[in-house]
Amino acid sequence: MQAFQRDLPRFEKLNAQVLGISTDDLQTHREFSEKFALSFPLIADDGSIKEDYGKERITYIVDRSGIIRFIQKGVPDNEELLKALKKLK
Repeated sequence: MQAFQRDLPRFEKLNAQVLGISTDDLQTHREFSEKFALSFPLIADDGSIKEDYGKERITYIVDRSGIIRFIQKGVPDNEELLKALKKLK
């Protein structure tokens, strides 16, 4: 998450919204966000997102139409994500 925060201006320059999603509760998200000074949203999933998108740690790029354009298990290097975003422009 810290890597996303570090590169947030680069994602924003490409009109990308960074989100973190997990089944942790709101208080846990708040504490985590404060601890690491995150300025992007963390979403507390009730399990429905996890059900739709997978139970493992997976990174997605979803375009404005809701079409998934990139999927990778785990957290890829930000350079790889930025490269994929540039292809969408």
